[in-house]
Amino acid sequence: MGRLDDLRREIDALDEKILDALNQRAELAIEIGKIKMKENQTVHAPSRELEVLERLGKKNKGPFPNEALLSVYREIMSASLALEEPVKVAYLGPEATFSHLACMRIYGNSARHVPVKSISEVFDAVERGHVHYGVVPIENSTEGGVSYTLDMFLESDLKITSEMLLEISLHLMSISGEMARVRKVYSFPQPTAQCRNWIRKHLSHIPVIDVESTARAAQLASEDPDSAAIASEAAVKVYGLKTIQQRIEDNAQNYTRFLSLSREMAPRTGYDKTSILFSFKNRPGALFNVLQPFADHGINLTKIESRPTKKKAWEYVFYVDMEGHLKDPSVKEALQSLQDQCFFLKVLGSYPRARK
Repeated sequence: MGRLDDLRREIDALDEKILDALNQRAELAIEIGKIKMKENQTVHAPSRELEVLERLGKKNKGPFPNEALLSVYREIMSASLALEEPVKVAYLGPEATFSHLACMRIYGNSARHVPVKSISEVFDAVERGHVHYGVVPIENSTEGGVSYTLDMFLESDLKITSEMLLEISLHLMSISGEMARVRKVYSFPQPTAQCRNWIRKHLSHIPVIDVESTARAAQLASEDPDSAAIASEAAVKVYGLKTIQQRIEDNAQNYTRFLSLSREMAPRTGYDKTSILFSFKNRPGALFNVLQPFADHGINLTKIESRPTKKKAWEYVFYVDMEGHLKDPSVKEALQSLQDQCFFLKVLGSYPRARK
């Protein structure tokens, strides 16, 4: 036992050094918070967090796994951010929705996560200053754009400050964990669409009832022994359910992209994305002419989607994501050219690009 005791003493000594270093870091974070307050800067700096995580990931020589290291540092930065100023973040609730998981991934567990009942309420909470930030889904790799969010950008002046990609695993769960007892299934429309083939094969005789979120589905299933829910793994623990079947999504590479919203624009990082909305008069060749400035300035468009304006029949607005920041000369010049051809142009934000 002598060697084992020696190693444990070494670990204890290292833990004390780590603790001292964490408290020194916390003191510096408090000082940074004071400077931000004096200079009227935003509390959350996603560009700085990205810089820290990338630097540590490159410097890590192991054997401590990189994924675990980055997870630890996200929580350290979350706790440090809370010391600078308690951060409140709205998300589509209740607890254990995928929006909640994204919220925790972006802001950590030290932030105060505020569940609301709809995506429009997330926007409203940020606009009214009830919270600092909001987290909303914008698109899924299987089902495409989230129309609720896209439509809200037409009405809102909030800015996108960061994005993240969350792997989506869908599970069927109930109180008993027995398929034979299931008489109805609760689900949110998007996850239902993401596992439609599995549902067709295994639940064709059972009605699927739409509710406002996956967590609400789990909540309802926890109150009805003859029902089941399609929800996240986290919902199993939160609502005291048992898993009937894991990973029922049709596509194993199933990701949802989430956006963080604020009233302020994010600073340039050098690895950015810019999102815009625009509309133009419908005439032959109009879309080609509108997109030409991006090609002329060598700007890569990563997403383009049209949505009805809901003001006039057959009138559309286009949502576009492009690589680059609003302060990049090429992006600025392309948008100036675009402005000349559009009767409506709105910049939704420039922000750090997500990495898987």
